[in-house]
Amino acid sequence: MKRGVLPLNALRAFESTARLGRMRDAADELGVTYGAISRQIRGLEKTLGIVLFDGPKNKLEPTEAALRLLPALTYGFDRIEEAVNKAMQEEDRIIDVSCLGTLSMRWLIPRLYDFHDKFPKIDIRLTTDDGPVNFAKQHFDVAIRVGSPDRAEHSYERLFDDAVGPVLSPKIVPNAGILHPNDMKDIPLLHTKTRKDAWANWCETVDADLPHEGREYEHFYFMLEAATAGLGAALAPQILVTDDIDADRLVAPFGFQKTGNFYYAAFRPRSGPQIAAFIEWLVTQAQSVDS
Repeated sequence: MKRGVLPLNALRAFESTARLGRMRDAADELGVTYGAISRQIRGLEKTLGIVLFDGPKNKLEPTEAALRLLPALTYGFDRIEEAVNKAMQEEDRIIDVSCLGTLSMRWLIPRLYDFHDKFPKIDIRLTTDDGPVNFAKQHFDVAIRVGSPDRAEHSYERLFDDAVGPVLSPKIVPNAGILHPNDMKDIPLLHTKTRKDAWANWCETVDADLPHEGREYEHFYFMLEAATAGLGAALAPQILVTDDIDADRLVAPFGFQKTGNFYYAAFRPRSGPQIAAFIEWLVTQAQSVDS
């Protein structure tokens, strides 16, 4: 078949379906409907005169002909993607970054001026998300998350450990100070809807007896603002309050305990020099937190 009549859209639909294993996943990756993928593959089978998939719709199996065709198509589309990315990276560049919402507001955004000073031709476009990372389906270049990622899933750089502890405004610390967790029994405890058991788990860890009831906030950021305003004590990750502690807006009377998880920056495979520069900058910023 001559290059001028190659059914490129249909070949993309087939390659994505065969690689991902499901038409629905292929539709998500290519930004089209399930029905569009199905029609493209049926049309491709008619054009080529071969059957590409066997089995029911929810458990498609590529035929031998499909398995022979797939590697060459994947290789070809990968090279096209690399060439297009390289062309885009020659001058100005936008890096799409997906980051945890509160981390964006309290740690990343206050430091981005430094990145823009060092790399004035690179713009950072931020979105907030805490969901799983799947670069095959999602359109961002870098994702900052907390957890224990699997290197088999994507490349990443470790940023800093996840460590949590109580924080509160110095203006509500009792005159006698806080020497033991039980000294906070008269201070309201602040909660978020997403971490309702946080205080109970912490009290169990440090053998404290505190009332678990308290003010509840819908968003983590609201809870931290309430703690800064002196409305009570919040159980917070260290990285989200490090600037407030340095500025004496909050105190952490018992320090922070590591959870076993860590914050990391995941990035697309075969990323270009601009993304590499941003990742290196993130790691440097993270090291300054630990130092």
